[in-house]
Amino acid sequence: MHADLLFTGGPVLTPGGPGGRTATAVAVTGGRITAVGGDELRDLAGPGTAVVDLAGRLLLPGFQDAHVHPVPAGLELAQCDLSGTTTAEESVAAVRAYADAHPRRKWILGGGWSMEAFAGGTPAKELLDAVVPDRPVYLPNRDHHGAWVNSRALELAGIDRDTPDPADGRIERDASGEPSGTLQEGAMQLVGRLTPPATPGDRLAALLHAQRHLHALGITAWQDALVGDFLGMDDPAEAYLAAARDGSLTARVVGALWWDRDRGAEQIPELVEKRAALSQGRFRAGTVKLMLDGVAENGTAALLDPYLDRCGCATANRGKSFIDPSQLPRYVSELDALGFQCHFHALGDRAVRDALDAVEAARTANGPSDTRPHLAHLQVVHPDDVPRFARLGATANIQPLWAAHEPQMDELTIPFLGPERATRQYPFGALLRSGARLAAGSDWPVSSPDPVQGIHVAVNRIEPGGTGPVFLPEERLGLTDALTAYTAGSAYVNHLDDTGRVAVGALADLVVLDRDPFAGPPEEIAETGVALTYVGGERVYGAE
Repeated sequence: MHADLLFTGGPVLTPGGPGGRTATAVAVTGGRITAVGGDELRDLAGPGTAVVDLAGRLLLPGFQDAHVHPVPAGLELAQCDLSGTTTAEESVAAVRAYADAHPRRKWILGGGWSMEAFAGGTPAKELLDAVVPDRPVYLPNRDHHGAWVNSRALELAGIDRDTPDPADGRIERDASGEPSGTLQEGAMQLVGRLTPPATPGDRLAALLHAQRHLHALGITAWQDALVGDFLGMDDPAEAYLAAARDGSLTARVVGALWWDRDRGAEQIPELVEKRAALSQGRFRAGTVKLMLDGVAENGTAALLDPYLDRCGCATANRGKSFIDPSQLPRYVSELDALGFQCHFHALGDRAVRDALDAVEAARTANGPSDTRPHLAHLQVVHPDDVPRFARLGATANIQPLWAAHEPQMDELTIPFLGPERATRQYPFGALLRSGARLAAGSDWPVSSPDPVQGIHVAVNRIEPGGTGPVFLPEERLGLTDALTAYTAGSAYVNHLDDTGRVAVGALADLVVLDRDPFAGPPEEIAETGVALTYVGGERVYGAE
């Protein structure tokens, strides 16, 4: 029988072989891989076979992003996009340019600014007032755990010196006690709830724009880490359903249903109903997202020991637990018993421990299961908790791009963690050596969704284009292990067991790189690009 699609003439990343690159040809029929081998597969080419000459380029399973937010990313790209700015001056200029170009917009929305561009990571309202004095401005930062607002937005929200901080957030204030223009975590919602929602058409267009971008990066599947309403972000559920119904959703997507941290177990029946209502075509909503803490840069990541101040002395701040740790084991046990996967945002070492304790409680209550819980971010992990991942069957969902020296790390994180705790950040190597399964993702639009860039940092622990110093070199991964995290590891988390590998019987979700990164030095990995992307044997991106 002739193949529908035949790849020949290049290395193929397959499981098990030395270096994982022993095959040089792959045949695809009916959307699945039907043969893996060498030159003998050329006999499978017939008159209707599409033959792709790899010409020495690497063929591997399609990348899968285990933690991403495509719809908000797509919306931000269409609004006031500050993701390319690196200084306060550039950020203000971009806001001015956008406001001038859109004089009829009642709100200036967008985001993506970098904390290191502003003193203390907290931009002032006066910077926005100078360029947009008459319209409200609401701009989440790159990590979406804080927002920059102007005086008009504060006025509309009724926020003044007497407004108390919400339990799950903080209003930054100046020396006189007046709101300064930055809202952290739950305080974002004080303004965010007033912003006009995107239309259904806007959300669908944003999804499809993001999908094209992700396919161009070799991504064939992902887990959307927030399906629901949170801090003014648009719920992407209807966009996914619309795309699944009309066939425009070409990726395979798992939706993580948002756990409302202001409520308890009474929301579980609603999640069961949403799981049934939102699973259609290539979109499946069988996961629940539990956001346990914030981020280290603004002091809201939950830590076992207190943050330090600028003088290196312990403070009273240990971060925030957004879900009651005493109730979390019960919630997770109930979700696990109902067959839900739990996807934890766990950034600080206390949040990581709370998540693992909850998984352990679920294992004790329910016995072994195939729910495949995973913990995302893992910035600080206590050494005692590293071996627990493998023991409990909890996957470490890593965001490798963050594991490098850069201003946000060096200026806003390490000084407040202290030298010993700073060595416990992003322990990819330690987790792998302990037997933990690794998955990988980007958290886009927090950081670039390009898997190759993330793989570069996972292997080198230096930013692409950087020259050092290496960030905790003992935590580097080998190239094969990094690629596996972005393919088989994320496929496991996504319950897409017939993807993530190049093997007979697997779905033909594949990517062709523009070179073989194994053939060059590790410091050149980031120069690798994507030539072709296939989902189910159908080409969804081609640079040639």
